[in-house]
Amino acid sequence: MPYGVLYVDDEINNLNSFKAAFRRDFEIYTAQSAREGRKILDSCEIGVIITDQRMPGMTGIEFLESILGVFPDTIRILLTGFSDMNAVMDAINRGQVYKYLVKPWQNDELKLYIQNALEIYHLRRENKDLAHKLQLANKELELLNKSRNN
Repeated sequence: MPYGVLYVDDEINNLNSFKAAFRRDFEIYTAQSAREGRKILDSCEIGVIITDQRMPGMTGIEFLESILGVFPDTIRILLTGFSDMNAVMDAINRGQVYKYLVKPWQNDELKLYIQNALEIYHLRRENKDLAHKLQLANKELELLNKSRNN
């Protein structure tokens, strides 16, 4: 699948570890801030966004919530070093998060979640495309019906 995976974290060591662990399996993009992440989203097709919760300027949940209207199909994963129940509830309710994971991540587990998330994203894109084609076919049929009745 040609969709990218974006990891947003203010800690450069985490970004480097993530890229090293998954670059052979996925098209990886990294950003040190929500602003950088948004620039990548605007220029590349991203299927999965993984973001750290605690970042300066904008939390991961705030970032995910801010892009929800523009990128509703992108699958969102929240990754944090803290198990804060309020953050979990906010992630689910406000950011519509697919998974909430605690650092340090396990490479095999995270890889599986990313693969599953990319498959969901692919299916969402495919469903939208098929729905659009169905609408076009219905319009053509309506026009054909009208021309036959006239």
